[in-house]
Amino acid sequence: MQWLTQQGERFSYAFLEEGRYLAYLNGFKMTILISLGAVIFGVVIGVLLAIFKYIGSRTKKLGFLAVISNIYLTIFRGTPVYVQLLIFYYVVFASVHIPQAIVGVICFGLNSAAYVAEIIRAGIEAVDKGQTEAGRSLGLTGGQTMGLIVMPQAIRNILPALGNEFITLIKETAIIGNIGVLDVTKVGQNISNSNFDFMPPMLIVAVIYLVVVVILTKLLALFERRLARSDRR
Repeated sequence: MQWLTQQGERFSYAFLEEGRYLAYLNGFKMTILISLGAVIFGVVIGVLLAIFKYIGSRTKKLGFLAVISNIYLTIFRGTPVYVQLLIFYYVVFASVHIPQAIVGVICFGLNSAAYVAEIIRAGIEAVDKGQTEAGRSLGLTGGQTMGLIVMPQAIRNILPALGNEFITLIKETAIIGNIGVLDVTKVGQNISNSNFDFMPPMLIVAVIYLVVVVILTKLLALFERRLARSDRR
């Protein structure tokens, strides 16, 4: 009984006393904002990279686009995102005074773009080639065929994968506290440092991430089932 009382006091200190739950809430808001900003930025860059790679691999004159895309993918997929974050903060933006959160959005967005590009490329290639041929036979240019016929169908195929990328980003942003951003993980670390009791705050942070990921995973599964039903119609 005494042990349970002690654990209750530890968790009360880590979550309730002095309104610390508000600090977790604010940190979680920062985590979500950075993740949303990064995934939007990553999708924009990822679409361009996917199109570059797709067109460059099929047109000799534009082959350099595929080379650029492949170099980008190799660099950002071949190095740890934590190292990229440090390089962006301490090297790339060292002389530019911009908020650390913006640096995080840029870094995670560029990293995510490398994975989004492959997701989109796979979605484009999953569209039947006859769709492209039909567009060209109607007199559409390559760009018009891509934008009006291929991409709308590809986006439908890749939406579930993009949802998974967002979930992955939420977890990856846990390292952003290393450049001074007060996200939910950093809040847990600060509370831990206040009394050198790390177990309750870190468990609370882990539960927050777990609950969010489980909810988003369930919603994504529901979305995929609805997409499947609409396809059967």
